Amino acid sequence: MSKIEFASIIVTYRCNARCQMCNTWKFPSKKEEEIGVDIYEKLPFMKTVNVTGGEPFIREDLEDIINVLRKKTNRLVISTNGYLTERILKLFEKRKDIGIRISIEGLPKANDELRGLKGGFDRGIRTLVELYNMGVRDIGFGITISDRNAKDMIVLYHLSKMMGIEFATAAIHNSFYFHKFDNKFEHPEIAIEELNKLIAELLKSKKVKDWFRAYFNYGLINYIRGNPRLLPCEMGFDSFFLDPYGEILPCNVMEESMGNLKEKSFEEIWNSKRADEVRAMVKNCPKNCWMIGSVSQQMQKYIWIPAKWIIKHKFLKKPFC
Repeated sequence: MSKIEFASIIVTYRCNARCQMCNTWKFPSKKEEEIGVDIYEKLPFMKTVNVTGGEPFIREDLEDIINVLRKKTNRLVISTNGYLTERILKLFEKRKDIGIRISIEGLPKANDELRGLKGGFDRGIRTLVELYNMGVRDIGFGITISDRNAKDMIVLYHLSKMMGIEFATAAIHNSFYFHKFDNKFEHPEIAIEELNKLIAELLKSKKVKDWFRAYFNYGLINYIRGNPRLLPCEMGFDSFFLDPYGEILPCNVMEESMGNLKEKSFEEIWNSKRADEVRAMVKNCPKNCWMIGSVSQQMQKYIWIPAKWIIKHKFLKKPFC
């Protein structure tokens, strides 16, 4: 079986937020239908695991799930809106060997409006500060860029630098996973202008990782403009999504299951004829998504491509706008 570089584990579709760019909360999974710890035990070793939702901290057995998954990966990160502060801190008091990314969708007004959570910004920042003070090392927050919050992005980046934590970016997109198909930029030039500012800041950094983040954000501009991906998508070849019902999917955009983990072993599913059929669909997928889950391992695999871009724009000072 091929080595698994990345897996996104969607533990629930239940969510306490009411996000404008995502309708998952309108289609929650039923608690009794979500797969349990015994099913997660069937997963193989995965280099990096992202645990997400819905809102993962809604699951009362999340700690048990994390205990299983942590044994199966080099790095585990939980993605959350950060609102359930007490539950989050309780878990991280026991598990400082995992990471967390909290969604902060802008400054207070924009964040709470986009998230549909009154006081969501305050809760998210409070959670970040408490985790930082606890000594959690793999910590950060991220923004999904839209017309509503693009102007807040640079301020949030500088906030992350002040706090000494990670800063992640994404752009609105459409997917069965989000039950959303009308997300779009009415004023893409604004988001592109702000991303250009962020790229310039990242290229000034002395950290090599930030230079590659600059390339990733350059790819977001390319995506917003509707161009083909800068790197090939190989989701389903070395990475997968697992939904709350046990379905193994190539990603959160292509609604094609390779098989259900409740019915078969992971190896049977991964090496099946159906899995090969899904991978063929991935090769012909026209959606050109650009999300960190489907890009980070490709940046490592085809490292000479972003490296050439970095040399050109950081060291040779060629304009990238």
